[in-house]
Amino acid sequence: MHFRDTAPRPTRRDVLAGALVAGLVVPRSVFAQDATPAAPDQATPAALTEAITSQTREEFRAEVEEELAYSDAATPGGSFIDSNVNDIQTIHPLLAEDAASLSVVGRLYDQLVGGDVRTGGPAPNGLADYWEIAPDGRTYTFHLNQNAKWHDGVDVTADDVQFSFDSLANLEVGSAYSQSFIDAAESWRVIDEHTFEVVATEPRYTFLYDLVTWIIPKHIWENVPVADWRTDGGATGTDPARVVGSAAWRFQEWVQGDSITLIRNDDYYDKVPYLDTYVLRIWPDQTAVTNALLNGEIDATGLPPADVETVKATEGLTVVTYPTRGFSFYMTNLDPAKSEFFVDQRVRQALFYGIDRESIVTDILLGYAEVAQGTQPVISYAYDPSSIETNYTFDLEKAKTLLADAGWTDTDGDGIIEKDGKPFAFELIYGSGSPTSDQIVAYLQDAWLDIGVDATPRSLEFSALVDLLTSDHTFDMALLGFNWDATFIQDRMFSCAQYEGGFNMVKYCNEDVDALNEEATRTFDEEARRDLIIEATNIVNEELPVAVMHFSKANIGYRDDLQNFKPSSWGVDLNYVWIQE
Repeated sequence: MHFRDTAPRPTRRDVLAGALVAGLVVPRSVFAQDATPAAPDQATPAALTEAITSQTREEFRAEVEEELAYSDAATPGGSFIDSNVNDIQTIHPLLAEDAASLSVVGRLYDQLVGGDVRTGGPAPNGLADYWEIAPDGRTYTFHLNQNAKWHDGVDVTADDVQFSFDSLANLEVGSAYSQSFIDAAESWRVIDEHTFEVVATEPRYTFLYDLVTWIIPKHIWENVPVADWRTDGGATGTDPARVVGSAAWRFQEWVQGDSITLIRNDDYYDKVPYLDTYVLRIWPDQTAVTNALLNGEIDATGLPPADVETVKATEGLTVVTYPTRGFSFYMTNLDPAKSEFFVDQRVRQALFYGIDRESIVTDILLGYAEVAQGTQPVISYAYDPSSIETNYTFDLEKAKTLLADAGWTDTDGDGIIEKDGKPFAFELIYGSGSPTSDQIVAYLQDAWLDIGVDATPRSLEFSALVDLLTSDHTFDMALLGFNWDATFIQDRMFSCAQYEGGFNMVKYCNEDVDALNEEATRTFDEEARRDLIIEATNIVNEELPVAVMHFSKANIGYRDDLQNFKPSSWGVDLNYVWIQE
């Protein structure tokens, strides 16, 4: 598991592989609170009578440093060795989608608006020192830090922001973040060298969440055809001089399949890291990662439940556990042209009734998870199990009845149910490298055999899994991990519009869900927004395009000599971390 800074985002490819559950984050996913902190929560920007201004960078830094009690480094320098079981896919910010790539991109490139590591909310620790919202509730004016420079020494200006936003709006670029941005922003323009204006299509609670993307240097990318961006040396790392960011770390090298190395940017305009070097090492599987921690080869990692007690008992290592916005689920392809097994809602419900999720949490996850009731995690303001109308408590007889009602019966006595002569036998794909995922898949296979359903597991290397799920959507079922973003409005996975180029990979579409989620994006009052989200959650929970099995708890093992290392569901700010000698 890699550790990310306050830079955001799972994306569609972040949706993948059980081993990545605890490390997933979308630009919206950095944020958790209202983007207009000076306004009362119950007021919408549309009701403003005067402009409001965000915190300044200095105010924000002082508040965070006091609340998190960061200490000054007694011994600056040294390296932080991170880990992941999958190599990164790209270093281009607009093309990065997998969790590992995002981890590296977020250290090389800054966004216009940063994220608060305490809450996931928008914060003035990106390129903007602060921003203003006009009385119309739609016009945002961002004031850029005047000392920000690209790693090659060129000044960062509003022209770079304009170029980045123009690129994001260009569908030929192929960014997974484009549609949300296009839907949210009506116009954007340069005011002067260090001032940039963006006008929202309408006042929205989620506006800054949808706006966020990494800013790229115009002078590096403007003369490269967008069709060549993915293979350009600035995206592959083969030309280090073209990997030019603006953030706290500079690119040094990417040895594919082995490691990525970054060095401290001493000219950074904000908090300069105490550490000299950040290294992301790639390991073949989670077992190798845990062994690397035990052997002192890495500094920190997310742990599978089975390894927690071993690490706790090891001198010099500490484990911290906390609830997350991450969850594990399986999704069923609803497109009859791709897979014919799961179109009937009764079948989807039967499969969910046919598994004992309490047993999964207790026996496989050793209690380091929470059985999901609905789709909202424990840390969400919309988490309310009592409001969930359908609870899928383990019930084999109900599962069998639902399957029979849907026309699936065992006519030949072989133990596998059939319909129209076709046995209920399908392929369940998942990401390789996680013993926990292997165990869960084995359990699902056995449990479903008890109701006459034959699931054949197939583990895939990460990039192959990504290609299969995001290309032509030809699959039956996939076991995945994901993190909800900090708005907890779940349109990115369940919107009709998110099938092509978004996170809705199963072709689920319910106009009522879309309408509720759309209304939630416009609702600034948290209680009213919560009610809308719960209503949408109940519809999704009844129709089950995805089956959320459990919400994850993170178990982070790390070296005792790491100071200011304070991981949370919203990340960890490595710029403050130092090593006690």
